[in-house]
Amino acid sequence: MKIQFDRPIAFIDLEATGVDRENDRIVEIAVCKLDPDSGQINSVCRRVNPTIPIPAGASDVHGIKDEDVANEPTFKQLAKDLLDLIEGCDIAGFNSNSYDVPMLFHEFARAGHYWDYQQFRMFDAGNLFKIEEPRTLTAAVKLYLGRELVDAHSAQADIEATLDVFLAMLEKYGDKAGFPQTPDELALYTNYGNKVADLSGKFVYNKEGELLLNFGKHRGNPAKNHIDFLEWMMRSNFPGDTYTIAAQLVDQHFHGIKDQN
Repeated sequence: MKIQFDRPIAFIDLEATGVDRENDRIVEIAVCKLDPDSGQINSVCRRVNPTIPIPAGASDVHGIKDEDVANEPTFKQLAKDLLDLIEGCDIAGFNSNSYDVPMLFHEFARAGHYWDYQQFRMFDAGNLFKIEEPRTLTAAVKLYLGRELVDAHSAQADIEATLDVFLAMLEKYGDKAGFPQTPDELALYTNYGNKVADLSGKFVYNKEGELLLNFGKHRGNPAKNHIDFLEWMMRSNFPGDTYTIAAQLVDQHFHGIKDQN
C-alpha cells in the first residue's frame, strides 16, 4: 500500500427502507474499522428498528422484514455509541459518498447529532472502482480478489468485501502515474475530483473553489451573488449542513458591507 494513512478508516455499509437518503431509514448498519498501521480490523454489525414499515421492495433486496427488526434498538438509541466508534476515523464504503454517508448524516440529524463530515475524509471504493474498472461490487470481488461474493446485499458481507477490494485496489494502482499518493488526494479522487460542499448537493464548488448554487433558477451561478435566494433557503426546510453554508455566505455578505462602511 503506497498511501500512508494517518487515521483509522471506518468502512460503512447500510441497508435501509429505500434509497431516499433524506427520508428513508436504516435497518442494518455494518462498520469495519481498519487500523492502517497494524492492519487490525474491528467489525460491528447491528440491525436497527427504523420506526417505519419496510417496503416489500426493500425487503426483496436485503431480506430484512418488519418482524426481523421489531425488537431491535432505534437509530436514536444507537447514535451516540456509533459516533464514538467512528470518532477520529476517515470514512469509506462502496458508493458511500452518494448514499451511505448522506443517509447516515440525516439519521444522525434526526437523532439530535450533527455529524461534521468536514472533519474527516471520504474514500469511495465504488467511485474508485468505476474510475479504474467500471463494474459492480460483485465484479470487483471477482476481479481483485479472485472469488465470488457470497451473501451479496448482506451489510456484513458487502462491507467486508468492500474493505478487501479497497486494499487490493491500492496495491494494484498505487504505482500508476497520476494515482493519489496521500489520503487528501485519494478522498478527492474517489469523488471524481469534486470537493464536497453539502451532502444534498445544493451547493458545488467550481475549479476556483467558489461555491455555486446547484439547483433552482440560479443554478451554476456564484451563490454569493444571490443573497435573497440564500435568505429564502435559510427560511425553508433545508438540511442543517445546507443551511449552515447559506447562513455563512449571508453573514459574509453583510459583514463585507459593514466593513466597507
